Amino acid sequence: MTHPISKAWLSLERVKEIIDHHERLVLSDEAVDAIVECRNYLDRKMEDLDRPLYGITTGFGSLYNVTIPPEDLSRLQHNLVVSHACGAGETVRPDIVKLMLLLKAQSLSYGHSGAQLVTVQRLVDMFNEDILPVVYQQGSLGASGDLAPLAHLALPLIGLGEVMYRGAVRPAAEVWAEKGWEPITLQSKEGLALLNGTQFMSAHAVWSLLKSIRLSKWADRIGAMSLDAYDGRIEPFLPLTHQIRPHSGQIETGRRFMECLEGSELIRRPKEHVQDPYSFRCIPQVHGAVKDNINYVKSVIENEINSATDNPNIFPDEDMVISAGNFHGEPIAIPMDALAIALSELASISERRTYQLIHGLRGLPKYLVANPGLNSGFMIPQYTAASIVSQNKGLCHPASCDSIPSSQGQEDHVSMGSNAATKLVRVVDNVETVLSIELFNAAQALEFRRPARSSPVIERIFADYRKVVPFLSDDTYMHPLIERSVQFIRQEEYL
Repeated sequence: MTHPISKAWLSLERVKEIIDHHERLVLSDEAVDAIVECRNYLDRKMEDLDRPLYGITTGFGSLYNVTIPPEDLSRLQHNLVVSHACGAGETVRPDIVKLMLLLKAQSLSYGHSGAQLVTVQRLVDMFNEDILPVVYQQGSLGASGDLAPLAHLALPLIGLGEVMYRGAVRPAAEVWAEKGWEPITLQSKEGLALLNGTQFMSAHAVWSLLKSIRLSKWADRIGAMSLDAYDGRIEPFLPLTHQIRPHSGQIETGRRFMECLEGSELIRRPKEHVQDPYSFRCIPQVHGAVKDNINYVKSVIENEINSATDNPNIFPDEDMVISAGNFHGEPIAIPMDALAIALSELASISERRTYQLIHGLRGLPKYLVANPGLNSGFMIPQYTAASIVSQNKGLCHPASCDSIPSSQGQEDHVSMGSNAATKLVRVVDNVETVLSIELFNAAQALEFRRPARSSPVIERIFADYRKVVPFLSDDTYMHPLIERSVQFIRQEEYL
């Protein structure tokens, strides 16, 4: 299958399809025409300039007032890429780098960036061939675009840097020679087109959102299993309560729990307790707030990935080249910080449910093991979850509330959105682990309710989970079981 890059709206769901189905990209005729028209316009403009154009005939940042001779303009763009490739720290995971390639090609395809057709086509080819540049997590201020990481993304275009190809990190020049590809000679404005942009931030956001949507659904399924195993009450999920506080996420959560627990013997049986702890009773309000936040951030990120985010912006039809600030990461930095906070709450309430399950209440044995004392049972998985939840609290300090001036004060306010992006990915990973630990505990607790059974939905998940994680009668090495739980909830067939 192929996906034509065009001006058609690129939704998050469509991105997921492209990645999941390993679709190949192709530039639509519309995109080719827009790219070529913009490049031709810029070339004509360069022949009869009556004023300096930032980054096209001048230096960059605070060097905007240094005019570059025409014969050096190509070298100017080459120098921009190599001098800005100053990334540090850990490398970006390959699936996010692949998203960066897709989103950069999409942004350049609108015909407002001045890139050559061969440059955009090479990005498409790299995506299709799974030739993924080595990009580093640290180095971007999320302001003049993601300069350092996008420089590393662009290095292979000019035959420099390293790429991950067929499971090995290799010099780009070596892979180019195998492919018969020539390094691209960048033309005026192209280095800026490649480096100015928010594709590092937005690729992290897309990756995080796709996982967040899945984890939000799993949180409901796992929470429902915990509720039944805890002998909890169904009343907090009845629709009447949510109709008088009609937050859409809260309503949806209540509905999902009612559907998930339909037919459960456990949920229908008489209860001795009048009400449940907040970690169960307030699931609609907490899980619902997370859903609402995910939907908000999704709308912002979809706007972002359907935008031209470099500078200057070129408008051939209007005969204008405008130096502005579409590269600034603030519009997505704040939402990414908010998403990290929301997701951390999903883990926080999950850990509390785990704690309730091991507490020895409501007929469940302490630490969910038949012979506590000799066995520690599920004591320490809760420690692990608590440790991760605590780490999330530190990661949730908003990166976007910071700014450090750069470029001799020319770039005097920055978004730090790249730090928001990388922190968000860590929070998402942490939430996945905490939910997996809750599932580990909930399945164990459910066994102590036999012969009573939960709903068909929960029993199906339980039966499949038991194929990879067994019931524990005695203490055993638990790390591999937690890892299997993580792998289990990476499936989507139950959602």
